[in-house]
Amino acid sequence: MGSMGDWPEPVVCVQSLSESGNHVIPDQYIKPPPERPSTCNLTDTNIPIIDLAGLVDSREETMSRILEACREWGFFQLVNHGVKTDLVDRVREIWREFFHEPMDVKKKYANSPKTYEGFGSRLGVEKGAILDWSDYYYLNYHPFGHTKWPADPPYLRDVMEEYSKEILRLGEVLLKVFSRNLGLKEDCLQNAFGGKDAGACLRANYYPKCPQPDLTLGLSSHSDPGGMTFLLPDMRVSGLQIRKDDQWITVKPEPNGIIVNIGDQLQVLSNAIYKSVEHRVVVNPDEERVSLAYFYNPRNDMLIQPVSELVTSNRPALYPPMTFEEYRRFIRTKGPKGKLQVDSLKSQN
Repeated sequence: MGSMGDWPEPVVCVQSLSESGNHVIPDQYIKPPPERPSTCNLTDTNIPIIDLAGLVDSREETMSRILEACREWGFFQLVNHGVKTDLVDRVREIWREFFHEPMDVKKKYANSPKTYEGFGSRLGVEKGAILDWSDYYYLNYHPFGHTKWPADPPYLRDVMEEYSKEILRLGEVLLKVFSRNLGLKEDCLQNAFGGKDAGACLRANYYPKCPQPDLTLGLSSHSDPGGMTFLLPDMRVSGLQIRKDDQWITVKPEPNGIIVNIGDQLQVLSNAIYKSVEHRVVVNPDEERVSLAYFYNPRNDMLIQPVSELVTSNRPALYPPMTFEEYRRFIRTKGPKGKLQVDSLKSQN
């Protein structure tokens, strides 16, 4: 395994592979047969849709629906969230423009596994790992203050600053709801995240066309290591799938909707009342796909463990204390690995 400062092998941009004209993908992108999308059970069910405006005119019902989504699904789609439609559209298109920049422009921002910041094409530093069919751009936004913004397109930073403020607002709103639904004080989970210093980072994802989509994945099955994720999906082509009851559900995006999912840190804080759920991304032979995942996380040095009010003699603490930075470094060494990361901690306690 390489060190956290180096990739173990030369990094190849997946977009270059897609545009090469080859009809066969390289061996290092071919998943083992049980992990291939063509061999998995699929269902047409969709994830819950939550109208956030209901917190004003039908609060109890909306709170109840959010609680059910967090306990049973770990995912929901947020509509009437207050983010302007034109801003959502601009965010999607600005990243599509970036990924269509010349390769030498994007390579100026090549990243390393130490922080992931910048342009990259692999996750994890495990040598010889089976890779995913995707490129991405990763940014730390808050509270770091040294974000590696691309210079082109020139208005990307302005658009993302505006959108980032909206995500921080939504993160605070939902953490209050999540806290109340657990019977905790409204500010409990926000304080556990570090208060106003809670972390926020984003990953713009680019999934190029793939000549053999039945053999690979855009993003391997995993649960998100952070607190919660706000995903802006591509409205033109679906790709996100979540695992529920041993079946894969292809998420059908709502117009102007933002997909929210529980991350590992909220599963730990809630003592597994809230579920961080496996999900993955499939690729398409005819269409590229662009999405934006925004991660609302605990501050790096926050010690994360089950909230004391949720620990009883009948339900002891299921997870040992660990700072978010320790957990994140643990994840970065391996890349996406299903739910093995957070669930493996139970056996250590």
